[in-house]
Amino acid sequence: MGGVPVPGRRSKRGRLSRSAEFDRVYRQGRSHGSRALVLYAFPRADAEEARFGLSVSRKVGGAVDRNRVKRLLREAYRQDADRVAPGYDIVLLARPEARALAERDGLAGMRAALSELLERAGVLTGSAG
Repeated sequence: MGGVPVPGRRSKRGRLSRSAEFDRVYRQGRSHGSRALVLYAFPRADAEEARFGLSVSRKVGGAVDRNRVKRLLREAYRQDADRVAPGYDIVLLARPEARALAERDGLAGMRAALSELLERAGVLTGSAG
C-alpha cells in the first residue's frame, strides 16, 4: 500500500494534517473571504511545495453534503495547484453557503470561487502578494 506513488495523485506532503499546523495558519496567516469560502494563507520560510488543508464543519450540512463539498474543493484546488507559489500553507474553510454553491454550480462554481480567493491572497505565481 505505502511507498508507491500513484500517477495523478498529490503526495501527502502537500497536505496539512496536524491541528498545530492549522492553528498556525489561522493565527499567523492572512484571511480572504467570500460568501461560500474563507482562505487562510501563511508563507513559510522554506520554499517547498505549497501545502493545503481543508475544514468543512457540520454547519455546511450532513455527512453526504460535507463530503461532496470536500471532494469538489479538493478537485478545484488540484486543478490550480500548479499555479500556487511554493512555500505557502493554505487552509480553506467552507461556509454553509458552500453547499448551495456545490449544488447550484458544481465543480465549475467551486473552482471559480477558489481561484478568486487564491488571486486575492496573492499566492498564485506571477501575482503580487
